[in-house]
Amino acid sequence: MVKKPAPDATRRSEKSRRAIYAAALALVGEVGYPKTTVEGIAARAGVGKQTIYRWWQSKAEVLLEAFLDLGEQTARAAGQEPYAIPDTGDLAADLKAVLRATVDGLLDPSFETPARALAAEGLVNDQLGREYVARLLEPQLQLYVERLRAARDAGGLRADVDPRVALELFVSPLAQRWLQRTGPITYAYTDTLVDYALHGIAPR
Repeated sequence: MVKKPAPDATRRSEKSRRAIYAAALALVGEVGYPKTTVEGIAARAGVGKQTIYRWWQSKAEVLLEAFLDLGEQTARAAGQEPYAIPDTGDLAADLKAVLRATVDGLLDPSFETPARALAAEGLVNDQLGREYVARLLEPQLQLYVERLRAARDAGGLRADVDPRVALELFVSPLAQRWLQRTGPITYAYTDTLVDYALHGIAPR
């Protein structure tokens, strides 16, 4: 008698994890963060509630990890892993390319819907807001810091420029326009932000 192979627990766990990620992102987009529950995520994913609590302590942790994973999967599919801002020697071109890719992400419903839900809840939920910044935003901002610092050290920016402040000249207006819907999010808009910002911080 041929003995059947034992179930692959690792594969089963990964399948459940993927189902939980998908359920969490779908629910927060459909009903918003406050109405999304661990019970709802579990039911949508077809797993027991205890499975979720085995891996995460709260729905916030599930959602943040799901969103991080979404970004990683997308970057991997596009051949952009590990992700970094390119350094071709042309700072303006590099920043414009990255911000254009950012526009694509912000306008993609699979990113935009959960991102808006998490960003909105982070404004009134201090703990979630801190985690959202620390785990999602700050690592991305540090990529700009590194690229701007390299440009400054190479003489492409004024020597007194603080990269962490300088990046906000083009990142923050884009974030504000996206969050508050004060205008269209386009390549032309982000290209203009880069041109204006670099004019202000270029060597005199």
